[in-house]
Amino acid sequence: MAAPAEAFDAKTVADEVGAALAGHYQIPTFSGRPGGLTLAQAYRVTALLRSAFEARGETITGRKIGFTNREMWKVYGVQSPIWGHITDRTTHELASAQALRIEDFVAPRIEPEIIFGLKVAPSPGMSEAALLDCIDWVAFGFEIVQSIYPGWKFAAPDAVAAHCVHGALLIGARHAIAPRKTEWQRELASFTVELYCNGTLSQGGSGALVLDSPLLALRSLVEMLAKDSHNSALRAGEIISTGTLTLAMPVGAGESWTAKVAGIPLEDIALGFE
Repeated sequence: MAAPAEAFDAKTVADEVGAALAGHYQIPTFSGRPGGLTLAQAYRVTALLRSAFEARGETITGRKIGFTNREMWKVYGVQSPIWGHITDRTTHELASAQALRIEDFVAPRIEPEIIFGLKVAPSPGMSEAALLDCIDWVAFGFEIVQSIYPGWKFAAPDAVAAHCVHGALLIGARHAIAPRKTEWQRELASFTVELYCNGTLSQGGSGALVLDSPLLALRSLVEMLAKDSHNSALRAGEIISTGTLTLAMPVGAGESWTAKVAGIPLEDIALGFE
């Protein structure tokens, strides 16, 4: 007779994830253990991780969306986006950021992303034009992601449970949406990006790879949260990182990474590691 599946305990999972993130070490995937892990269970862990962050004095600054780049779906075997919280401990201004220390992360990778600042909370089913009315500013930045699972091998529920693989968010110069809303809508869906390591081209990408536009990635987040009974809807003032524009690339000490955009009035960005 087969052994009975282990009962799911969200707090046990959240505690194990929190310890791995704090200690910078890796653990076996939850989906590979007896009983497995579902997405619904993983988002219960998300709510507990938020409570743990707040209990130690962190403030939730917004959300990060993951797996919005369909090229990533092929790599990780997923079919839809995921999301997690970001806090004031992990949210930084790129202009004032020093070189990041590799030792502060677990198997870190870099992702160039479009980042939005919300002035009002969006609602499910909004058009792109209506979503733009909810956005105060847009910026180009980097997210540093990390994996507490060996070899960057995991299922979508594992990624959600592991703080949505979030490590840090570095926000570039903010640009107001209001003066040129129509232009932003077109450019967000069509601009291109190149990612360089130490001056050598590493990856290319575009806004269209992010669910056809970062705006549509935002809409997908709104719709996910509308069906989530354990986590809150978006609020005014939240920062939303919409997902990587290229494949996520491993980073190492001594490297300098640059992302250059074309077809949208955002500044090129750079970040070093030590």
